[in-house]
Amino acid sequence: MSLPERFDLSYIDSEGRKQRPVMIHRVVYGSIERFLGILIEHFAGKFPLWLAPVQAMFLPINDKLVPFARETAYRFEQAGIRTKIDDRSESLNKKVRDAQLKKIPLIITIGGREKDAGTLSVRTLDGKVRQGLPVDGFIAAVRSNVEKRSLDIDIFDKAQP
Repeated sequence: MSLPERFDLSYIDSEGRKQRPVMIHRVVYGSIERFLGILIEHFAGKFPLWLAPVQAMFLPINDKLVPFARETAYRFEQAGIRTKIDDRSESLNKKVRDAQLKKIPLIITIGGREKDAGTLSVRTLDGKVRQGLPVDGFIAAVRSNVEKRSLDIDIFDKAQP
C-alpha cells in the first residue's frame, strides 16, 4: 500500500496549515487477477461473444481463399469485431477443432461456395451451424449481440436475409 509519506502528499487546511492526508485503500475483489480468475472460472473459459478476446475465427479451406477471408475479416474488424484468420496449411477439421479448443465463439468457414455467393458458413461453440448467411446481415447481428452484452449467441435469426 502506498502511503502519503512516500508521495509527499499534503494539502492546506482551512486555517492555512499544511496537513498530511489519510489514505484509505479498499478493493472490492482484492485484485484484478483474482477477479479475472473468478470470471474465467465462472464462464469455464467460454466467454460470451462480447467478452471473448477473439470473437470470430476465419477458416479458409485452401490457400486460394485466404485473400477472400482477409477481405471479409477486414469488414468485421471495421465493424469493431475482433477476428483472426487461421491460414495454416492444415485440414479444415483440425482448424475447427483448434478454434473450438480455444473457445472462440464464432468459427467462420470460408469455402468456394461462400466466396461465390458472398455469404458465410458459421459454427458456434454451442454446436449450431448455419450456412448461406449474408455478410452484412451477420455483421449487424453480431454487433447487436455485442452491444446488448448478451450471454447467449442469438444471432442466426437476425442474420437471415
